[in-house]
Amino acid sequence: MLMLIELVKAFGKNKLWEHIVVAVFPFIYLPLLSDEKDARYQDPTTIKRVKKGPVREWVDAILFAVVAATIIRTFLFEAYTIPTSSMEKSLLVGDFLFVSKMSYGPRLPNTPLSFPFVHHTMPFSETAKSYVEWIKWPYYRFPGLGKIQRNDAVVFNYPAGDTLSVRFQSNVSYYSLVREYGRNRVWSDERNFGKIIARPVDKRENYIKRCVGLPGDVIQITNGELSVNGQPNPTPGIIQYRYKVVTDGSTINPKTLEKYDITEGKTNAVYGEYTFWISEQVANQLRALPTIKEVSRITDPAGEWNPEIFPNSSDYPWNVDNFGPLEIPKAGQTVELNLKNLPLYERIIQTYEGNALQVQDSAILINGKPADHYTFKMNYYWMMGDNRHNSADSRYWGFVPEDHVVGKAVFVWLSLDKNKPLFGGKIRFSKSMRFVK
Repeated sequence: MLMLIELVKAFGKNKLWEHIVVAVFPFIYLPLLSDEKDARYQDPTTIKRVKKGPVREWVDAILFAVVAATIIRTFLFEAYTIPTSSMEKSLLVGDFLFVSKMSYGPRLPNTPLSFPFVHHTMPFSETAKSYVEWIKWPYYRFPGLGKIQRNDAVVFNYPAGDTLSVRFQSNVSYYSLVREYGRNRVWSDERNFGKIIARPVDKRENYIKRCVGLPGDVIQITNGELSVNGQPNPTPGIIQYRYKVVTDGSTINPKTLEKYDITEGKTNAVYGEYTFWISEQVANQLRALPTIKEVSRITDPAGEWNPEIFPNSSDYPWNVDNFGPLEIPKAGQTVELNLKNLPLYERIIQTYEGNALQVQDSAILINGKPADHYTFKMNYYWMMGDNRHNSADSRYWGFVPEDHVVGKAVFVWLSLDKNKPLFGGKIRFSKSMRFVK
């Protein structure tokens, strides 16, 4: 960046805006500079330096810091925090981590003109965009250090975040609202749903999950147990499920919950009965307690359809515990298309790969032409949270396209417990300064 600024100085370009433009958009500014008839190169050793005032010195320093930080965040690594419990206990709420952009290759931003250090919305506003779409770049990924491996902890842009309600943001997907209330009401009832907006890929919410399925894999969940290509899928993380815990009528002491690191649960209507989200190891430890009479995992039975589960079709009566089998698409693969399997692929065809899709008189039309086959342009992945019964993941919104992948979670540098005071255990030292498994 400094070399670029010094280069344009050699052509007599000393204005602040000229330095900003060449630092941020060298591929635009330098070709324009080469076309200037009056531009003349001067030996830098013979150029009389323009004396800068203190304000200009400060502006230059701030500009350099902002541009350098933006380049680092875009192409090398970025800091993230864990906002939800979907990866408990592998990654905890309050973990601060670094995400490597180099692991899978950094992406070229779709919207390069944006406010620094802000994701999609300006501070102190619910609707003001932090970016403009005057310039939009197509998807391109630079070469990286490797490819996504099964069970990597991956940060990606929320696939169902292309359209959303300003009122609910990504907490409740736009598509869930439409299924529950109907499209006409969601679009017309601004009082309850807010404005309906669209976001480019790089400005959708960042999610972190574990990649359990690679392109070409066949995934299946049977009674809560995940298998990939017909084999059980071991994970380096700690998997949690939902359990019913019944006592002898006594209440469970909060110190017991703290001892076994139980942070999610609720008291049921039946006295002495609880629901906890815990690992199998913790479940076995609870079974050994004299006051505990029953510890059993809660699973949704096979064949009990959950309409919120992908692909949201009664032809696929799946739920969080019984799902599939389902093959994950890969680039270049061709599949047969029919009205039954179209729900599996319609978002890929229409939203992710930009085709016009219609069904007319039981015929599938892609870009206006009848189609009974489709060849995928991109690779896709299957992402799931380690907290299996408390995670919004691919079971709800399906495949994650390769152009949504941000990077790999590699290192937790700080872990804070929001429920504890600063000098009373707030910093989880045992969970800080560790690599992500």
